[in-house]
Amino acid sequence: MRLLVMGGTWFLGKHIVEGALSRGWQVTTFNRGRSSRDVDGVEPVHGDRTNGEDLERLVAYGPWEAVIDTSSSELPPRDVLAATTALRPAARRWVHVSTVSVYEGWPHQPLTDTSTLLQCPAGADESYGYTGADGSPTKYGFQKAGGERAVVEVFGDAAVLLRPGVILGPGEYVGRLPWWLERAKRGGPILAPAPADQRIQPVDVRDVARFALDQAASSTHGGFNVTHSEGISFRAFLEACLAETGGAGAPVWVAPEVLVDRGVKQWTELPLWRTHAGVWAVDSSRAAAAGLECRPIAETIRDTWRWWSADGRPVDHPRWAEHGIAPEKEEKILASL
Repeated sequence: MRLLVMGGTWFLGKHIVEGALSRGWQVTTFNRGRSSRDVDGVEPVHGDRTNGEDLERLVAYGPWEAVIDTSSSELPPRDVLAATTALRPAARRWVHVSTVSVYEGWPHQPLTDTSTLLQCPAGADESYGYTGADGSPTKYGFQKAGGERAVVEVFGDAAVLLRPGVILGPGEYVGRLPWWLERAKRGGPILAPAPADQRIQPVDVRDVARFALDQAASSTHGGFNVTHSEGISFRAFLEACLAETGGAGAPVWVAPEVLVDRGVKQWTELPLWRTHAGVWAVDSSRAAAAGLECRPIAETIRDTWRWWSADGRPVDHPRWAEHGIAPEKEEKILASL
C-alpha cells in the first residue's frame, strides 16, 4: 500500500509513519522539514502545504491509496480545502485527524459520534468563529469543524474523520503527562483535583496511530470519536505516576470549587483537570466497533516515563509552557487548606 502522511516527523505523525513502515507500506511524507528529521525509510517531500506550487509538486509523487493528515491543527479551513482539492486526483482516501472540539456540546455535554457539530464553511479563513465567555465553544473548534467539512466536500464517502480528546504517550510535545511525571518524581504533598475517583479517558498515541492506519486501509467513512473506552481514575493515574518515577509524594485531594477559588487554571495548571461535565464523557463505541483497541493507561504512563527519562522534550512547542502549576503557587494553596 502507498500512503501519504501530511506531517510525519513527530508524535502522532511519527508513530503513524513507523507503524506504516512496519506493515511494509510505501510511505511518502510531506512537511516543511523544520520540526524534526524524517523517519528513515520514507520518501520525504519538503514543502509548505499552504503553497499551491508545493502541492502541485507533491502530486507528482503519487498516486496513493490513502492520505493521513496530522498537520492541519493550526490551519484555517480554506487551507485544508486547498490541500484536499489539489491532492484528490492522486489519493483514493483521506484520513483526517480532527478533535472533539468540533462538537457544539463540548465540553459541557456527554458526546457520541452523532452529536451536533459546530458550523463553519469549508472555505472559511482564520477569522471565522469565536470563543465563548466560559471558554466554549472555541474558535479552534469552529476552525476544525470547517476543516472537516472541507475534507468531506472533496472526498465524500472516502473521508474518515478522527476526533481524539487528549492524546498521551511517548513523544508528547504538549507536556501534560511529562509534567505530572516530573511532579510525582519531586514528591511531597501534591495538589490533586477531587474527586479522586473521577475517571479520565486520554488515549495512547500508538493506539490512535494504529487505528488511523487501519482506517486508511479500510472502506469506512465518517466521524469516529477516539477516546479511551475504560479510562482511569485520577487516583490511579497519580498512583501510577508515583510508582513509575519512585516519587515519595502523596496527593492532597482538593475540591474543584476550592481550586477555582484559588485561581488554578483548569486544563493547564493541573493538566487533565476540568470541571465541565462532558469533558471525559466522550463515547467512542463506533471506533471500538471499527477496531480501536486501547492499552491500559498505566502502560502509557510507564512507557512515557521511560521515553522521557531517556530522551526528554522532543520539540519546542509554545503549548509546553502553558502546562503545570508553579511550585510556589502550589505550596501557597496547600498551606492555606
